[in-house]
Amino acid sequence: MIVGRSEGQPAAGGPAHHIPVLLEEVLSALRVRQGGVYLDGTFGAGGYTRALLAGGAQVVAFDRDPEAIAAGQALLGDSKGALRLVQGRFGDLGDALGEVGIAGLDGIVFDIGVSSMQIDDASRGFSLRQDAPLDMRMEKQGRTAADILREDDEETIANILFHYGEERASRRIARAIVADRPQTPYVSTLQLARMIERVAPAKPGELTHPATRSFQALRIAVNDELGELVRGLVAAEAALAAEGRLAVVTFHSLEDRIVKQFFARRSGRGQAISRLLPGEPAPAAPTFLLAAGQPIGPSERERAENPRSRSAKLRFGERTDARARGFDEDLAALTRLPAPRHRRG
Repeated sequence: MIVGRSEGQPAAGGPAHHIPVLLEEVLSALRVRQGGVYLDGTFGAGGYTRALLAGGAQVVAFDRDPEAIAAGQALLGDSKGALRLVQGRFGDLGDALGEVGIAGLDGIVFDIGVSSMQIDDASRGFSLRQDAPLDMRMEKQGRTAADILREDDEETIANILFHYGEERASRRIARAIVADRPQTPYVSTLQLARMIERVAPAKPGELTHPATRSFQALRIAVNDELGELVRGLVAAEAALAAEGRLAVVTFHSLEDRIVKQFFARRSGRGQAISRLLPGEPAPAAPTFLLAAGQPIGPSERERAENPRSRSAKLRFGERTDARARGFDEDLAALTRLPAPRHRRG
């Protein structure tokens, strides 16, 4: 399991920009055509956007991180009007596209999770490799990870670590956080990482740091990443033209489960029309068609060249002309923590 998303190291002898994971596979899935209008919902270092522009496409690129938008200004200037940069969440892409008069996109790509630039900037607090404030906010607004550990109760913290990080020692870690915080609240990355290493040490043969899952969980909670993913998928369904393609790259099982279920429900997989009861309404028409052979993972060569790609999965679908279905409460339920239990006494 990794906490980063796709951008890897610059190609040898190439330009000083990051290369996204599964780049060729994503471009093939999107079926990029010259003059088409595409949306990069997670701009990051601009890897997918550069490739789309190189293919002759018009691109609208979103990123919630103001630093990514600032870093993209040079590419914006070089694009000769083919690129529009928008600071905002891709879950709000419908409203933003409406404001600029864009409808019927030919393709959308989402690269889910934190970017390599955010991880590599120690001051952002995403990484446990260097000491930094326990921040983790992509937008630099709202509650930080330190705020969650200082303000939330033990059960909520344990649920965050367990459900968003799949951390089996979640209750042990949460108990230590709550016990320590009256005298020494957790405010720095290494402070938290060292405590987790002490109370929930790595098992023999485990290669990742024992705090990795907890850091992932806190980052997801701080940025509402799973809720944003559901909103983005629903917004993409409404924004795509018929035959437009949606490609989503994920990096852990929580994200992939949501994307898998979204495409399954929207494509009608598992529905048996012949088994409908008398008078039962027929299911809604599929809004996506799915190709076989999914998910698509990185090649052995890509895994070797960019270790951050090793857990990446690509799923994609082609939009039909059926009416978009809108918000899916069942999918949204996958993003929520369990309700706190009420204890007597």
